[in-house]
Amino acid sequence: MPSISTLAEQTVTNADAVALDRANVFHSWSAQGSLKPLVLAGGSGTTVWDHDGNSYLDFSSQLVNTNIGHQHPRVIAAIAKQATTMATVAPAHASHVRGRAAELILKHAPSNMAKVFFTNGGADANENAIRMARLHTGRDKVISRYRSYHGNTGAAIVATGDWRRIPNEYARGHVHAFGPYLYRSEFWAQTPEQEAERALHHLRRVIEAEGPESVAAILLETIPGTAGILVPPPGYLAGVRALCDQYGIVLILDEVMAGFARTGEWFSLDAFDVRPDLITFAKGVNSGYVPVGGVIISEEIASTFDERVFPGGLTYSGHPLAAASIVASIEAFEDEDIVGHAARIGRDHLAPGLARLAAEHPVIGEVRGAGVFWALELVEDQDTRKPVPAALIGQLKTELVTRGLLPFTADNRIHVVPPAVVTPDEVARALETYDDALTAVGC
Repeated sequence: MPSISTLAEQTVTNADAVALDRANVFHSWSAQGSLKPLVLAGGSGTTVWDHDGNSYLDFSSQLVNTNIGHQHPRVIAAIAKQATTMATVAPAHASHVRGRAAELILKHAPSNMAKVFFTNGGADANENAIRMARLHTGRDKVISRYRSYHGNTGAAIVATGDWRRIPNEYARGHVHAFGPYLYRSEFWAQTPEQEAERALHHLRRVIEAEGPESVAAILLETIPGTAGILVPPPGYLAGVRALCDQYGIVLILDEVMAGFARTGEWFSLDAFDVRPDLITFAKGVNSGYVPVGGVIISEEIASTFDERVFPGGLTYSGHPLAAASIVASIEAFEDEDIVGHAARIGRDHLAPGLARLAAEHPVIGEVRGAGVFWALELVEDQDTRKPVPAALIGQLKTELVTRGLLPFTADNRIHVVPPAVVTPDEVARALETYDDALTAVGC
């Protein structure tokens, strides 16, 4: 909790913030009438607080994006400094800070990557990656997975596989397939190897049935995030790459949620034998301090537009405040070994701690993840694997917030997704809180 507050902050209460919000703000993905939003007024590192003196350990990272933690002083200082120098610049101009941000991103990307196209966030990053793939190949269709989320713009939401796609299907040329998910296998698989082999066979058949000459891209979250932190089995992504090579299809890997330290890697694809043609990013690249995203483009696809106009752009592409926040974030990641820290936290603390939690609570059907990117899948029965009802997840969320932990929940899961700067002591405190909350609801 900060020791010094402005007069305005001292006189604002949670009730004031809620009243102002409910009178004026229209919230995303929500029925507006029943909303009771949690108030947040400030944050530092892994902790956030409200106006009334309550603080919470943020194990949601908001929307799984504050990888560097809240209010990292180096990033805040960089934004403030840039604001005093040049607060905005049109994307047609050259900007040193934008160039430096792209240079640092490419430094940590696969060696076949050549350029960065900046967007305002992850959804329009996927939107523009799809456009690039279609223009590069001269084809139209995009294959993505049913268990996926790619954003809430025209093509991105139709590429999404979950329920949010269904009322928004206005874009053309989208096809969906099932990806690997051994715990709930669509392919009657018993081992990771079987799951990979059969999922790849399924994907091949979808390509063949749609007509390979009509497929521009396969768009995959490297590790599906909102869909359940579904770590692909060995060989799956390499197999997808081989299918793309065989049929001349562009491989787009969506690293919006999984990139920049979230899995203990610079990009989650670094843990797999795969080189995509396009990579989309946002969230962790600057922890959401300023809205930004982008597409990392291979040499081959970038060269397509050397003499041909790319018909796309955004007013705030490579915004200097966003670029400055990217530069400061990546330099802090490097200097403070934040990526390595996330890997160690996952390996030495979260993995064994969550395994112990599962051993003590039969409601936890599976634990999966890497780095600071984990999911607990909750089931009514270990044998049938029937998901717990939404009401139980709601009760758990209430118990966790009451105990001072801000959770991320989705369907029948609790996602354990703290900032990458989380300490071992904070992990221990969170594990105890999860334990207490599960016990409190009789699980």
